[in-house]
Amino acid sequence: MFDDLRDAEAAFLRYEAVRDRLPVARFPAEAVFAPDLGAVADRWDGFVLDAFGVLNVGETPIAGAVARMAELRARGKKLCVLTNAASYTRAEALVKYRRLGFDFTADEVVSSRDVAVSRIGAMMPGAHWAAIAAEGDGFSDIPGRVGDAVADPALFDVADGVLFLSSARWTAALHLRLLEALARRPVPLVVANPDLVAPREDGLSQEPGLFAHDLIDRLGVVAHWFGKPFADGFDDACGRTGLAPERLAMVGDTLHTDVLGGRAAGMGAVLVADHGLFAGRDVRGYIARSGIVPDAVVATT
Repeated sequence: MFDDLRDAEAAFLRYEAVRDRLPVARFPAEAVFAPDLGAVADRWDGFVLDAFGVLNVGETPIAGAVARMAELRARGKKLCVLTNAASYTRAEALVKYRRLGFDFTADEVVSSRDVAVSRIGAMMPGAHWAAIAAEGDGFSDIPGRVGDAVADPALFDVADGVLFLSSARWTAALHLRLLEALARRPVPLVVANPDLVAPREDGLSQEPGLFAHDLIDRLGVVAHWFGKPFADGFDDACGRTGLAPERLAMVGDTLHTDVLGGRAAGMGAVLVADHGLFAGRDVRGYIARSGIVPDAVVATT
């Protein structure tokens, strides 16, 4: 739909354009550059790990990532995965990581879907949700009444709120349909994946945050964000490790979600440069242009 958002430069510019909607953070004066995460691991007692671009690209594990997790455990480091892949519950994400060779436990995985689900019941008790979700996605974990709005767009006209979990089935026609419905009857928009794009084997996919920001631009809708770079997911991840934020580092492939979010949460931040958003590009220029400075930049996990 937004064909110009399929490369790193365009995604970077779009993130910068919505910067005032993102958390505010302080950054170090400059980043340390190192070959891999192991080379900087002694600076922290634990790591909150993005999945895409750090552990895997699409359905493929990054070479050496499984071994690196084992090494970090052997060095006594706490680990927690914090993923914006809101098509997955924590249990489903755990199955995926184990299939890829990782040995994370249920207590070491935080899904942005679970972060959202644990909070929207109190936010809108008993709400009727129009869910934008992936094919075959179930809703038994979501409080209230939930319908598949991709299969039945008429739900946009009657639901109490819109719950954006996945853009896998999203189309230009559906986006226009939602725009028209929200223009007639504004309701809250809950976004359980704030990412604009995500790295896949064949390039960058367009994610729910991209479409949500367009709705805000056009209509000024009220959006509730769950997932990086926003605070709730980091709070949950810290709780899983039992460590204070300053003893942790967020490890990710993006400046505006992983690095910005981690630093805003009081953590250190490590940018993995070679596998995700900035693969094949010199990250120094993007760091300078944005002012989002990680504590460390590593080529690979």
